[in-house]
Amino acid sequence: MPTKTLLAQQAASLTDLSIYRHSGHMHAHTKPALHINARQKRAILKRMVLIRVFEEKAGDLFQQKLIPGFIHLSIGQEASTVGSCSALRPDDYIISTHRGHAHILAKGADPKYMYAELFGKAAGYCKGKGGSMHIADFSLGILGANGVVGGGFPIMTGAGLSIKLRKTDQVGMVFFGDGASNRGTFHEAANMAAVFKLPIVFVCENNYYASTSRADKMVSGPSIAARACAYGMPGHFVDGSNVLDVLGAVQEAVDHARSGNGPSLIETSTYRYRGHFEGDKQKYRTAEEIHAHKLHRDPIDRFEKLLLIEGTLTREDIDAVWEGVNARIDEAIRFGMEAPLPQPEDALKDLFVNL
Repeated sequence: MPTKTLLAQQAASLTDLSIYRHSGHMHAHTKPALHINARQKRAILKRMVLIRVFEEKAGDLFQQKLIPGFIHLSIGQEASTVGSCSALRPDDYIISTHRGHAHILAKGADPKYMYAELFGKAAGYCKGKGGSMHIADFSLGILGANGVVGGGFPIMTGAGLSIKLRKTDQVGMVFFGDGASNRGTFHEAANMAAVFKLPIVFVCENNYYASTSRADKMVSGPSIAARACAYGMPGHFVDGSNVLDVLGAVQEAVDHARSGNGPSLIETSTYRYRGHFEGDKQKYRTAEEIHAHKLHRDPIDRFEKLLLIEGTLTREDIDAVWEGVNARIDEAIRFGMEAPLPQPEDALKDLFVNL
């Protein structure tokens, strides 16, 4: 078994993007030219903390058997999600995955309606019928999370075609994991998006485990981003624990799409601290490996240190962010717990369109 020291070195080495062989249009983004002010950086930190606290408390509530079904947490991946969604406008679209709480919150969802949905309450975004894996709000550009691996690709391809036919300058972003990169829907969608120059950004959040299988044993080629060259689109590999690196790479891809130049593929190197699902025994990795990633690559810790070093925020400012977020989440949980359950007679409502 690898020692803790070796595991720590492995985790730290993941920030060295030179470990990947680059080919075609694929290249690493390590120093994006960003021009964001202190207010924007504080907002990014606040959103990352909101997601972290939301998911940690959701995990606790699930353990208390207050949330039905399954939940899949993305704790540790906040920089990838927030950096990506920060490049979007309110009218842009996203499609999420089974691990979707963070994407929904990063696009602007209210945590109180999120918790209501997780609790199966009528006040939830989908009136308690969607649960953790099927949350949508079209008014926010959230076309839905998806419990089917790779299920979001065809939906976003259709949304991208809609944008093109309506001649708007919106952009669609589809999130997926390393496992979904091997599904046929990914390749079909990438091909169609490239052929028709659809305004789509494919964001692969490579957390190194497709359920229980390591990505380096299941994904062929130098990287997932390198597959972009097969479809004639730009591909970027980025350190997914650095929120500003993610934002820089994704902003370039969004601008590329919004200008009518077609799709791009982004691969973020990230890591989830929790199991594939809550209750996963995680026999496929060690506690030392998880600890090494928390120690060297925690996205919130890294961003807080940067903000302190550059003088953007003080320790008191950061503490105030955490305090405010915790209060907001506690109130959101109360709202969700106190919301009424759906009425039995409403079970079949919203399932069919009345023609």
